[in-house]
Amino acid sequence: MSALDWPALMRAGMAGLRLLPRDFWQLTPAELRLMLGDAAAPQPLGRDRLAALMQAFPDRPAPQNKETTDD
Repeated sequence: MSALDWPALMRAGMAGLRLLPRDFWQLTPAELRLMLGDAAAPQPLGRDRLAALMQAFPDRPAPQNKETTDD
């Protein structure tokens, strides 16, 4: 069984997330980890990375709908 750093978890939950003690203690470790954010999770796409992807994979122009009319 791995040891949990309860003082750090309590600070993060009650001071960082502003949870009431009763709400903190009702959470499972998995729920608390989800609320705190997973540091190992991929970071959100930033503006620079989006620009690089847009340059590498530009959108193709939409095909023109050429309707023919019989006048």
